[in-house]
Amino acid sequence: MDMEKKSLYDRIYDAVLLIPKGKVATYGQIAVMAGNRGYARIVGNALHRNPAPGIIPCHRVVNAKGRLAPAFAFGGVGEQQRLLESEGVEVFDGFVDLEKYQMR
Repeated sequence: MDMEKKSLYDRIYDAVLLIPKGKVATYGQIAVMAGNRGYARIVGNALHRNPAPGIIPCHRVVNAKGRLAPAFAFGGVGEQQRLLESEGVEVFDGFVDLEKYQMR
């Protein structure tokens, strides 16, 4: 399907699917990939409504400073960290080192 014909949420989910295991992307990075750098907050809303949490890896999305979601929608506090650590991503005090783990 043509990118222009896909819904914004579908473009966001497609972008999140591109984040490799063991890496993270920021909300802003996903917004750019989905077509508009100003959509970072919309990315958060879309991920909160993730239709396929086991397939679309929303746990790999963090804020611009590398901070994890304060209340991860799919499993609650601690689940995002557990999922990232299971992929080899180190989390310290709720943050991921973007220099080391951010998808480029």
